[in-house]
Amino acid sequence: MLAAVIALAGCSVSMPKLEPPIPAQWQHAAATQAPAPTDLRSWWRAFDDPALNALVDQALAHNLDVAQAVERVRAARVLQQHSGAPYLPYLKASTDQVIDPDASASYLVAGFDASWEFGLFGRAQGSRREAQGQLDADMADLQAARVTLVAEVVRNWIELRAAQQQETLLQQASDLHAHQLDLLKIRQHLQLAPTDAVDQAVATVAQAQAALAAPRQAINEAAQRLAVLAGQNHPDPAWLQAGLQPQLGTWELPSTPANLLRTRPEIARAEADVLRAAGELGVAHADRFPKLGLDASMVWASDLNNNRKHTSDNGLVTMGPMFDMPLFDWGLRKANEHAKSHELKASVLAYRQAVLQGVAEVETALGTLQQQQQREQHSLEAWQALQRAGDALQTRVKLQLDSPLALADSQLAATQAAIELADARASHSLAYVALFKALGGAPLPADEAPDAKSTDAAGATH
Repeated sequence: MLAAVIALAGCSVSMPKLEPPIPAQWQHAAATQAPAPTDLRSWWRAFDDPALNALVDQALAHNLDVAQAVERVRAARVLQQHSGAPYLPYLKASTDQVIDPDASASYLVAGFDASWEFGLFGRAQGSRREAQGQLDADMADLQAARVTLVAEVVRNWIELRAAQQQETLLQQASDLHAHQLDLLKIRQHLQLAPTDAVDQAVATVAQAQAALAAPRQAINEAAQRLAVLAGQNHPDPAWLQAGLQPQLGTWELPSTPANLLRTRPEIARAEADVLRAAGELGVAHADRFPKLGLDASMVWASDLNNNRKHTSDNGLVTMGPMFDMPLFDWGLRKANEHAKSHELKASVLAYRQAVLQGVAEVETALGTLQQQQQREQHSLEAWQALQRAGDALQTRVKLQLDSPLALADSQLAATQAAIELADARASHSLAYVALFKALGGAPLPADEAPDAKSTDAAGATH
């Protein structure tokens, strides 16, 4: 009999073996080469921008979404640490006053009830898996909040600086258009230019002034978003002071596709869901079997009316095995187990889907990053060529071999190329942000080891 009980006690649900559909290497090569791979936990430092670094640190310390996720992790950790409590000995003390129906006696009843469920048939293990799965899921949500936060801070900072650069360049273009208008008015006064040319120049100046509204609006919006991300109710005035546009330094892709299994929060969340679903299935499986344990009670009574002397005859002690067997609802319990088994299969499929989505997102980001890098390079070459042409034309104007109006046209072309270069540089930087968000790059919580991973005694997760 004892051997049968021991055998049934080990009859629990095993963890499914997860086989992530992940390629051996990335299809797109790394964009640049650096002495060492870029650290996923501080990837934004490739911009070498102290103001950005300080802003990221501030946001990680004060962002309210991250703070909420931290509290959820703390709540889940408390419950996980006590997940085995239902399977520890339980003691209850109680008192009561009982009146005899013939009203001739009144009794004070006091006693202790003790019980201890063993958690056999995988019930205790299932409960532990449920609690650990919830904790892992909340930890993944916390890391997802940190990944999103860092990416949003860097993205908005890039957009803020790019809008400030665009405003400066558009103001230069507006000044050049105004200078052209002055030159055309002189030429018209000398009857060297038609009237409609001046009207067209007036319209161009007005359009140039109107174009300044877009970057100024973008500056305000980005600054407000940064304030919310940093957990403050208004933007820092220092942000609104025009600064240099962030520019990528050297970096190297730090991981292979397999590293996504450790770094991407969406995959970690899907894996935690598998563990939790396995725990729920384990509990449902155990519900089909009897609950086994020990019960004990001690009851003591005293006749209050007759005030008799207390003797050992007033106490009663009982002890024996606990056996709680499902009977008439056994079919429902069996159906619940079958339902939980399908939910476990669904969670495994969701895990595979999360891996596929992660790989696809990184590959897309890598391809976009390569295209934007080439765009920035070509824009830089165009701007440099127009700068050289402008310098040559300026020399010709000084020698009175060309007109100031032609020089203004050349300067406008160079300014437009600078605006295109600023936009291309921002797009390149934003593609870099998208890549490291897809990789799951962000600092780990302070209390989590670099490669911490939940494990389960019943089976490996990978």
